[in-house]
Amino acid sequence: MWKTFLTVILFLLAAVVLLSVSILLKKNGKFPNIHVGSNPAMRKHKIGCVESQDKQAQIISPLAVNEKSK
Repeated sequence: MWKTFLTVILFLLAAVVLLSVSILLKKNGKFPNIHVGSNPAMRKHKIGCVESQDKQAQIISPLAVNEKSK
């Protein structure tokens, strides 16, 4: 049991180190921006992220008609 547990921990540690090598070794290393709104191909097809679309949908239009509730 302990042998399996230690093996899993070592694999996870190795994965984290290997995934962060370029970030740690670069002078101003950053995680890549994978947000849909910042992707040029998505913007070309006018595809935005859900959060941006939701924010736009919640803006009250100045042309909206006020409805009276009873």
